[in-house]
Amino acid sequence: MQYLEPAPIKDRENPLESMMSRFDEAVQVLGISDELYQILTIPARQVIVGLPVTMDSGELKVFEGYRVIHSTILGPGKGGVRFDPDVSLNEVNALAAWMTWKCAVVDIPFGGAKGGVACNPREMSAGEMERLIRTYTKAMLENFGPDKDIPAPDMGTGAREMAWLMDEYSKAKGKTVHGVVTGKPLVLGGSQGRVEATGRGVMVSTLASMAKLGISPEKATIAVQGFGNVGSWAASLLEDKGCKIVAVSDISGAYYNEGGIDIKKAIDYRDQNKGTLEGFKEAEKIDPDDLLLLPVDVLIPAAKEDVITGRNAAQIQAKLIVEGANGPTSAKADVILKDKGIIAVPDILANAGGVTVSYFEWVQNRMGYKWPLDRIVRRCEKAINNAFDHVYEVSLKYDVSLRTAAYIIAIDKVATTYKFRGGY
Repeated sequence: MQYLEPAPIKDRENPLESMMSRFDEAVQVLGISDELYQILTIPARQVIVGLPVTMDSGELKVFEGYRVIHSTILGPGKGGVRFDPDVSLNEVNALAAWMTWKCAVVDIPFGGAKGGVACNPREMSAGEMERLIRTYTKAMLENFGPDKDIPAPDMGTGAREMAWLMDEYSKAKGKTVHGVVTGKPLVLGGSQGRVEATGRGVMVSTLASMAKLGISPEKATIAVQGFGNVGSWAASLLEDKGCKIVAVSDISGAYYNEGGIDIKKAIDYRDQNKGTLEGFKEAEKIDPDDLLLLPVDVLIPAAKEDVITGRNAAQIQAKLIVEGANGPTSAKADVILKDKGIIAVPDILANAGGVTVSYFEWVQNRMGYKWPLDRIVRRCEKAINNAFDHVYEVSLKYDVSLRTAAYIIAIDKVATTYKFRGGY
């Protein structure tokens, strides 16, 4: 399935500036040199391409596409391809840097990358989507490669688009190259557990942080903003652990039921209703902005960046925020949440389950061997739990937030690697 998420807040803050403010805070703790600071902040490569595509109407339309490789010091670039009307170079730069820190936090040998095309996949046919992803792939042939830069699904794309991407790349290379992309269909070398991996990481992070706060899963109430791949899987897996999901939202609006929403029913309804919850009768429809302000134990923003900002952070009532999306909390909101005593598990930790299982998929492709689902689940949950424990320990050591602690770990790892490798 494709990602279908709520539309962005129109006055959202600059995602690159938000990322850099967190980066700068961690750098102050670590005492990084000016030379290393420049290396860590300037992307290794930025590519902007024009993508001419013939639409079903016969019209030739040119889309603007991007690919940013932030760093390859830890390994090949790794990051999704986003199809969304609001994609911009500024956003892709921020997302690529987030991927660098995310891979470092969970100790995966990948660097950070991200790509995107400014388009509206909801208004495009399957044929138009295929022509666009194939054109994008041809434009990025010099960037992509299993040892160079490995794309994956993101908002607006899914396994179908990754299959087309792999096929186009393989045609150009004259051989089947499974490892050029992750998030593929199983039959094309995809991995068991990949579809739910990001949601699984959110679930593991939620339970780990709830344990630290003394919140029992069986008594916990949770609101999930975004009911696409990440949000629906996180909600479903947390429901399996005994949590009560009282609110969810997607592009059609937000839905609230104080007694709890049956997530399996909601997913079935969405899948049979053109991918949205429009008309869902098992819950009361509420304003999407109000979902963020509900008096719940846990709030999981799993849609887009900057939905919790300086304009609404003071009204947040959740005790715990677990970030399923990339950059859902702005830097200005961080300060407000900290003053309110609200703990936020940062995106570069909470949603790292996806890149963790992507790594497993890449390893399996390189080995030519498939692992069973139970092994993948066990290894994914262990990786996220280990990363959470490390972040928590560093937060106590430096008396900083979990977000700053995660950045400290990531930046220290990347900076130390640069020092060992040298060459600059």
